[in-house]
Amino acid sequence: MSMFCFQCQETAKGTGCAAKGVCGKQPTTSRLMDLLIFNLEGIAVLEEKATARREIAPEVGRFLLEGLFTTITNVSFDDARIGAQVERALTLKKKLLDEVGNDGSLPEAATWFGGPETFAAKTESVGILAEANEDIRSLKELMMYGLKGIAAYGDHAAVLGFEDPAIYRFAVKALAAMTKDLSADELTGLVLQTGEVAVTTMALLDKANTSTYGQPELTKVNIGVRSNPGILISGHDLRDMAELLEQTAGAGADVYTHGEMLPAHYYPAFKKYPHFAGNYGNAWWKQDKEFASFNGPILMTTNCITPVKESYKERIFTTGLVGYPGVKHIADRKPGGQKDFSELIALAKTCPAPTELEQGEIVGGFAHQQVFALADKVVEAVKSGAIKRFVVMAGCDGRMKSREYFTEVAQELPKDTVILTAGCAKYRYNKLPLGDIGGIPRVLDAGQCNDSYSLAVIALKLKEVFGLKDINELPLSFDIAWYEQKAVAVLLALLHLGVKGIRLGPTLPAFLSPNVAKVLVEKFDIKPTTTVKEDVQAMMAGA
Repeated sequence: MSMFCFQCQETAKGTGCAAKGVCGKQPTTSRLMDLLIFNLEGIAVLEEKATARREIAPEVGRFLLEGLFTTITNVSFDDARIGAQVERALTLKKKLLDEVGNDGSLPEAATWFGGPETFAAKTESVGILAEANEDIRSLKELMMYGLKGIAAYGDHAAVLGFEDPAIYRFAVKALAAMTKDLSADELTGLVLQTGEVAVTTMALLDKANTSTYGQPELTKVNIGVRSNPGILISGHDLRDMAELLEQTAGAGADVYTHGEMLPAHYYPAFKKYPHFAGNYGNAWWKQDKEFASFNGPILMTTNCITPVKESYKERIFTTGLVGYPGVKHIADRKPGGQKDFSELIALAKTCPAPTELEQGEIVGGFAHQQVFALADKVVEAVKSGAIKRFVVMAGCDGRMKSREYFTEVAQELPKDTVILTAGCAKYRYNKLPLGDIGGIPRVLDAGQCNDSYSLAVIALKLKEVFGLKDINELPLSFDIAWYEQKAVAVLLALLHLGVKGIRLGPTLPAFLSPNVAKVLVEKFDIKPTTTVKEDVQAMMAGA
């Protein structure tokens, strides 16, 4: 095998990518990521030992999150940048080993520093399949992918200056556990704890975003184009969004969002910029055609980059943890400063205006505070029978034709149902003319994938308002689309909150062994999506 990776929904043949990633990841890149994870585990082992006599080191916690985030699907395809992170990991590991000493009991991950082996040679033995027991491997990877999602959300919060040592401590605990001979029961406990920490992390990011940029509010977003040159920003990083808008003020170029950056329009802080034009295009997987037709420069701030096409290679820039070979990278900001987007802005002035893809508006901004503002209207609609059911259709979009299921479910649902959404899954139905119920739109978009937290808060508030003891007593169904590891974190968070009966599609994760899948079905009633008609009928019946 050249590589082995099964962390995303589109993994080859539903079992694992063994020659090249469906995402475009090359075998060398995959193996370097395995090596980075191996060394992060070693750092965690040493930090766990060190924290027996001191507090967690924030720089260690931050590095662990950054390293984990780098390995999420569609973040980095750049071997040089990943290799540099491995080198940083070795430097940090050496510092920690000097601090705690080696009493002979440390695992190899904590004591390997290369020696006569090259990175390439070592990568052959440290991948996913190094764990031979299928069920133990499945539990470890389930925890690992949830942890990667936590890392993404925790890193976003840290960029805005919001950190929680408890998140760092759990990252250390979970990564160190990957090196230990733990039982299935012990690992199951860690998987469930991953869900608990995912809730903590999403709450922290919600606080970071809303404290910095204001509470999201009901907003109509233009999906057409203007006549000025444009800059397209994609990914998830709101600080990059803020700095780009500030630096482009008065420059003669408009700024458009793409993909998961659409919810930036919902934040009050960004509405003061008249050159913040609207949203261009759809979900991440359509970027090869949409980036080409945009005509101007593109800024990729976090995950969701796909293999770059020649048609726009000279116009795309990466920043943060994102990397792609041959693409210009904008350096991180220095303490107290901003990133320098001047080269990107200068390029924009030489480009034609975007080619129009569509016209019209889409409505969003229904995070928990906005929905609470509508609470009386929502409660009355439920009590009167105008709203019969809420269906959470959050998560990820992807390329598979089977994802048309989610569009068809939205069309098939009765007109007395409301869809709660977050993440790029919404692009399957957020432009459909589904109407409203007494002025309440039938699609309530809370925002990015991390804003799935808002949907959980809304559900818990509805439980309180209706005086119910269990969230599962609500007229609420979950029909979730997943693609990558942040969706795994969201799933585990929902399980921690006690949600049962979640439908998950378009396929169940390849990393779930039959035995682990059976446990999830028996304990949480997780079920695969089936046909549109069968699932809609079951959801409307409360099943």
